[in-house]
Amino acid sequence: MDLASRRDDVVVLDADLAGSTKTSDFKKVAPERFVEVGIAEQNMIGIAAGLAASGKVAFASTFGVFASGRCWEQIRLAVAYPRLNVKIVATHCGISVGEDGASHQALEDMAIMRALPNMVVISPADAYEAYAATMAIADYDGPVYMRMGRAEFPTIMPEDAVFEIGKARVLREGSDVTLIGCGQMVSSCMKAAEVLAAKGVSAEVVNMATVKPLDSAAVEASVRRTGCCVTAEEHSVIGGLGSAVAECLCRTSCVPLEMVGTKDTFGESGSPAELLSKYGLTAEDIVAAAERSIARKGRA
Repeated sequence: MDLASRRDDVVVLDADLAGSTKTSDFKKVAPERFVEVGIAEQNMIGIAAGLAASGKVAFASTFGVFASGRCWEQIRLAVAYPRLNVKIVATHCGISVGEDGASHQALEDMAIMRALPNMVVISPADAYEAYAATMAIADYDGPVYMRMGRAEFPTIMPEDAVFEIGKARVLREGSDVTLIGCGQMVSSCMKAAEVLAAKGVSAEVVNMATVKPLDSAAVEASVRRTGCCVTAEEHSVIGGLGSAVAECLCRTSCVPLEMVGTKDTFGESGSPAELLSKYGLTAEDIVAAAERSIARKGRA
């Protein structure tokens, strides 16, 4: 809505989910720049690409499973290949989508978007960072995929948060283990750091909101201080944040790495809290992973 008043080149498209993705709020203030394509995600991406090729900044939004999977070929050839100014903003990502079950729980979206050349991949930590990231990607010239969840979770960033694509933020300094999170799991990393502190373990928490391009310098600087690392994401451990950090570490700093995320599996129906617990995505799971990482460091 703020972008609508600030910039007349911003257009928004949705695929029959405007009430859930909240793009309906944009429609209220700029109806002439809102396109409801219906249940036709491939068409939405094609229209967004055409608008971008005509000089518009096109935001295309739907649920993560549809935004990344149903129209991947169109994203690849119509958006990423020509490097058009399309921002794909996906909601309802991760296991905490809850009762909607496996068909609606995007656990592979970052992996398939990361694989696309020219594509920036962002997973903001909370509402304040999502706002700042929205403003930043509107100014960025090129394709972006930004994912967000559905369930409520803590706000941990300041209301006036500043977002810079490709830059991580150290939220808590530490010396014993590095906890790198994205999305909802950043708040879980902060909670885990408190638990670890009570056990005498000093954990550094890094908010890696940009998964691609990864802030390799921030990763390297942190693990030099701590000597071991844990990644945490509400996504598969295959191809997401954990993989990105592993790719970085194998080139620069060979330290113990543990990954907290879903383990090569689909989700199921249940409450967000039940699913986060069953699939090992809680602060307690991050604590256990940190202790394993530290133990491996001691054996190195």
